[in-house]
This record gives sequence, structure tokens and C-alpha cells, in this order.
Amino acid sequence: MSITTRTTPHGAVLTIDRQHRRNALDLTTLEELDSAVRAVVEGGARTLILTGAGGHFCAGADLTELEDVRFTERLAEVLGHLAGLPIVTIAAIEGSCMGLGMQLALACDVRVVAVDARFAIPVAKLGLMVDHWTIDRATRLFGEGATRHMVLTAAVLDAEDAWRLGFAQVRGGLADAEALAERTAALAPLSQSGSKLGFEAAAESATDTTAYRNAFARAWASSDLREGQTAFRERRTPVFEGR
Repeated sequence: MSITTRTTPHGAVLTIDRQHRRNALDLTTLEELDSAVRAVVEGGARTLILTGAGGHFCAGADLTELEDVRFTERLAEVLGHLAGLPIVTIAAIEGSCMGLGMQLALACDVRVVAVDARFAIPVAKLGLMVDHWTIDRATRLFGEGATRHMVLTAAVLDAEDAWRLGFAQVRGGLADAEALAERTAALAPLSQSGSKLGFEAAAESATDTTAYRNAFARAWASSDLREGQTAFRERRTPVFEGR
């Protein structure tokens, strides 16, 4: 198995472990990753951290075994599912975060970036293209100038670039990502999942925001809201249950 799962009191840590390829993904590993993501969510995890073993996040797709249309179509499905999870997802990034690695990082909500991290979308070196989802999401999260730089000139950006341009939210390593996950897991899950719908609706310029409005109404009618208000009055830490 190339994906390992470690459960924590606040969620799960998924680690890509194909160190002989700097954690580049082939189709088999992509399927393992998707299965692992689904399993931890179904198991009730409140947060999910995605990281890589051996000093690298993910160096991209394993070009020794692909690229074909089947892989890219399946990749789009896996990324869409990861991005649409109702829980908070955190990418803990060190070393190479290239190509498919960038797509995984883009699919997560928050990025914790180590000082040695490097980012690239080197499709122009390979004659490939990424899908529009990737271009759109990178433009929103990294900025259009930086995304054009990476996609059109195959530029490699560093951790300082990621921080300066807003792609990184926290500086540090896996321990910092876990500390963030622990803090995040104590917050209201309906607020988080509903807000994620709102971010996606805004990004897609959706005219139909029914899902977001339903989530909004559910959050305002929830036991969690009452618990939050009561805990505030009682000057204690709230205990949220997602109800």
C-alpha cells in the first residue's frame, strides 16, 4: 500500500508513501488515496491532513506509467471529491509539490508549508495541459500572475513565494498541521461545511445557491449554535456535535 492512514483524536493523517518516485502518483495509488479519503470521512473524522513521506509532498503524476485519458478523468473525479468534502482538509507540504501534487494542495482548504517546499505546474515542459478546474483554482488561491508564471514558463516557486502570495496559510511542518487540525476540530462542523459550500458557490459564480442557503438555515437551527451561545455566556469551551 502506498497510502498510510493514521487516526488522531481530531481526525486523520493520510500519507503518500512512494518515496522511490518522490511520492508521484500512479493510477493504483490514486485509487488508494480516494478509498482512504472516503474511509476516514465515513469513519467520522473531523479533519483530514494530507502529506507525503520522505521529505516530499508529491512530485506529480508518475509519468513512467501514464499519462492517458483514463487517468486524467479519474484524477478529476478524485480531486473534485476531495475538494467537496464537508470537513476541513489541510495539506502539509514539504519538498516537491509539483503537477499533481499542486492539484492535491489546491483541493485542500488550508496549506501548511515547510521552508523547503517547491511548487510548479510544469505542463509546458511535457506538452500536457491541466484541466480548467486546476487553472481556475490555482488562479484563485495562488494568484493569476503566479499561476501564469508556473503554467506558461514552467517556473518553480518556493515557500517564500507561497507565503507572500497567500497560497500558504501556516509556516511549518506536520506537527504544525496537526496543531491546526486539533484547533479546527473543536469548532462547529455545520458552520464549516456550510461555509465551504459558500466558497464554492462564490468561486463558480453560481446563480443557484440552494445548497448553501439550506446549509445556512441548518446551521442557524442547530444544537451546535445553541451550544456555542451557551458556552460563550458560561465562559467555557463549546463542545460541538454536528447536530
